Amino acid sequence: MQREINGRPIIETARGPVLTPCAPGSVLARLGDKWAILVVSMLALSPGAPMRFGAIRRGIPDISQRMLTLTLRNLERDGLVVRYYYPEVPPRVEYELTTRGKSMLQPLAAFTGWIRDNWQDIEASRQAFDDAEQEGTKAL
Repeated sequence: MQREINGRPIIETARGPVLTPCAPGSVLARLGDKWAILVVSMLALSPGAPMRFGAIRRGIPDISQRMLTLTLRNLERDGLVVRYYYPEVPPRVEYELTTRGKSMLQPLAAFTGWIRDNWQDIEASRQAFDDAEQEGTKAL
């Protein structure tokens, strides 16, 4: 029986266990990106109804127009978002989660729930670590 951790197969070697890639690093980097998570979350607010670019941007105050454009394009490329273009004057563009994009919502809710429950402790740990590092530097 092959061992796994978090769905990732483990190869047992003479030097110890080695994690194998469960997906290309580019997929993990894209889907773990803060902007991708926020855009997917924003689109999840209107299931079955596409959202316009401006509405998405207003819902994510810190995102730049360029970053939102890149994020949407990448999510579309990954098959998580569908883009609808209407050749009107002015042109209208809307975005909606695909079935694959919607399948991310439950795992994303678990992940963001964990972050919500633990972020303050993580910040406190970081501060304690940084303070100890600074004290260690002074002692030298």
